[in-house]
Amino acid sequence: MFTGLVTAIGTITRVRDTEAGREFRVAAAYDGVTEGESIALNGACLTVREHGEEWFTVAAVTTTLERTAIGTWREGTTVNLERALAFGERLGGHLVQGHVDGVATLAAERMHGDAWLLDVRLPDGLWPLMVPHGSVTLDGVSLTVNALPAPDVLQVSIIEYTRRHTTLGDRRLGDPLHVEADIIGKFVQRLAAPYRDAPAARAAAAAAVPHD
Repeated sequence: MFTGLVTAIGTITRVRDTEAGREFRVAAAYDGVTEGESIALNGACLTVREHGEEWFTVAAVTTTLERTAIGTWREGTTVNLERALAFGERLGGHLVQGHVDGVATLAAERMHGDAWLLDVRLPDGLWPLMVPHGSVTLDGVSLTVNALPAPDVLQVSIIEYTRRHTTLGDRRLGDPLHVEADIIGKFVQRLAAPYRDAPAARAAAAAAVPHD
């Protein structure tokens, strides 16, 4: 479990295909990294395989590569990093699983006073999970939904600190962004689905019954 508060920016220094999947060596200013611990890279929870002084490796399997933009990472790519939350630490962002729900695209950006507004085009199925002033994670960064300006479009407002201390400040139009919807919204949608769909199912069943 994570909070969406980025604690370091890492740099990919090596990419290679291994039996464990596509392996990435990451240079990062982390101390005490242990084998098997979870680290979120641009919001995707991955497992440390090897580590040394200010570096570690992780591997992404085929399903992870298919569901994320990780397959585009190359030597020199920078990524947002967050180590897993320890019990007793402050929950400064929101509850983040590190499970990427899809890849969005940066569709528009503009300054509004001292805020940097980003319009993000969401992949299919995620827009209903967005709530104005609710939480969303983009590339591992906990953000607040500023507005929903159009179907399948999410707007967030980036403060100057976040722009400087994460990779979001380097994003350009058309760039991919990992999206994780708020876990509470996903549970509510799942639990409500049978009740939401029941009237339509009953109407369809009634229409299928032959009438004399």
